[in-house]
Amino acid sequence: MKKIILLLVFLLPIGLFAQSEYAYETFKSTVVMNNQSIETLKKRRLDILIGHRFGNFSDGWATFYGFETAQDILIGADYGLTDNTTIGISRTKGGGKLKMLINAHAKYRFLHQKKGGMPITMTAYGIASMSTMTASPNETDLNHFSKFSHRMSYTAQLMIARKFSNRFSLQLTPGYTHRNIVKFNEDNGLVSLGISGRVGLSKHHAIVFDSTIPFFTWTATTSNPQAIPFGIGWEIDTGGHRFQLNFTNSGGMMANDFIPNTTSDFFAGDFGLGFTISRWFNL
Repeated sequence: MKKIILLLVFLLPIGLFAQSEYAYETFKSTVVMNNQSIETLKKRRLDILIGHRFGNFSDGWATFYGFETAQDILIGADYGLTDNTTIGISRTKGGGKLKMLINAHAKYRFLHQKKGGMPITMTAYGIASMSTMTASPNETDLNHFSKFSHRMSYTAQLMIARKFSNRFSLQLTPGYTHRNIVKFNEDNGLVSLGISGRVGLSKHHAIVFDSTIPFFTWTATTSNPQAIPFGIGWEIDTGGHRFQLNFTNSGGMMANDFIPNTTSDFFAGDFGLGFTISRWFNL
């Protein structure tokens, strides 16, 4: 956690002492890395996304340093209903105990940063996920699914961002996650705070980073305790495509998956390689 704070302290002056300007694109993509960004798609624009999170480097030769395993896999599509409203659906492998997730989400941007006017951009975001795993006959298993509602989880977030210059953007993301089924020593609901940023290197290249702090109710019986998801990546924008290569300890790619289910420590070397590819189509 101290290293995350030091990173932010180092990066903030880049933006604070730069000239503030009209910020149409605070981020280049609708996703920073693990966290969503405040950006929405233009009206009638379709965005096809493919993402992958490999296993941990610390697993060593047995898994070829994580390349032979997959923490999570995503295939999805987002669509711009209006310039400020985006909806989407995706399929993910799942990084927690509940796998085979179908995710539906929506995003609405209701404030937009402007030069000499509104200093920030704000976007509301919500996602619902459903596990399509086969129900286990064992009543002690999390995927026993005695009720259909046990397959569901939800996250609601408010994203607040500012573009300080063409080279630096910062976003805060408070949120609430609710899981309908959890282990006996866990809370169904938890509050979290995300911190995301982008540091531009050139017109087409940037460094992105994000972290989400989950506020759990800790118990003495907690085993394999949850960790703070953190990641840093290299973003490449070619116009129609956006490609991101990242290193993260995230336990999944959807908010209501990685926020409660990340258990490895990034700063202890327990992280893996990941990538996300985004392709826009104007319909």
